[in-house]
Amino acid sequence: MRLDLFPSRTLTLYLARLFITRIVAVLIMLVLVLQMLDLLGESGAILAKPGNGEAQLWTYVTLRVPQLMARFLPYSVLLATLLTFWPLNQNSEVVSMRAAGLSAHQVLAPLLLSALVVSLISFAFNERVVTRSTATLKAWQAAEYGVVPSAGGGRANVYLRDGENILMASSLTGRGSEMVMTNVTWYRRDPTTMVQGQIRSPRATFAAPGWKMENAVEFDVKGAKVSQLGTVVVAPQVTPGQVAISKVDPDAENIFELTESIAAMKAAGRRTSELEGKWWHKISGPLSAVLMPLLGSVAAFGLARSGQLLIRGVIGMALGFLYFVVDNAAIAIGNFGGYPPLIAAWTPFFLFALVGETVLVRTEE
Repeated sequence: MRLDLFPSRTLTLYLARLFITRIVAVLIMLVLVLQMLDLLGESGAILAKPGNGEAQLWTYVTLRVPQLMARFLPYSVLLATLLTFWPLNQNSEVVSMRAAGLSAHQVLAPLLLSALVVSLISFAFNERVVTRSTATLKAWQAAEYGVVPSAGGGRANVYLRDGENILMASSLTGRGSEMVMTNVTWYRRDPTTMVQGQIRSPRATFAAPGWKMENAVEFDVKGAKVSQLGTVVVAPQVTPGQVAISKVDPDAENIFELTESIAAMKAAGRRTSELEGKWWHKISGPLSAVLMPLLGSVAAFGLARSGQLLIRGVIGMALGFLYFVVDNAAIAIGNFGGYPPLIAAWTPFFLFALVGETVLVRTEE
């Protein structure tokens, strides 16, 4: 048996090219179909906002497509594995490779290497593009598809306590003293938490201390009257640090920003197990693409004329989709504190890597 990890250079490039082209084709097909269906559901809400038109629909598409690509890339790798191995087996190319002395692992090696490259690209894409588009889209949706907020550090539906009073904002952008809130409402309450009045403003910035509300309008509950305040400073007890830990969206922060958020929440004595699980999953999630060739490889081996090729393909697809079910279940259990974050994020990966390797060795090696 050959001890080389990969087959010949020509065969390696041939298998890698087949695999990559199928990944791209399947991903494009999935994203196009799902984006059209998603746009049909959201176009009504987008166009309902006065002033919105075709440009806003395209803006939504540009913000939504990165999310769909990140979510369905592992599925694309799984389907591409089956679409690569199925014709290779049907045309007896795999039999020819095995007859030439290649092991099942050597046949699989070019696909595993290609999947690893795809995983690295996916991780970089998620951290640089998907997090920003997610933050912007959520802030835009919180503003009911009004003015599109600027990307970077965006959060939606911020809720903060200022002693007995409440400060709320539909969206927030920026970090530290550069934070900017939009569609801000400050509720003035008495010691019994009854609302005495409210001040609304389209924009608020940090005033050190407090938050400066521009073009503020006050409504007094007792007098039932509205008055224009212009610029006013409220919520002196609310600091940027408090805002930073008030609502952390791990999907809208890259791994470095999430690390800072976790550290800030730990310093404040907050529970961080859910965020830590999401932190680990930012690595294990893209790396799941490496598992797909291993789980789908059951469709590559065995004689096509035996009549079991379809069954093998179904088994490979079932193993791949079962991984995603178990992965989501483990993350959910970890969020509730059933598993430590590290175990919740990585157990499905190593479990199915062992399952895939066991199936491959027992059936082919």
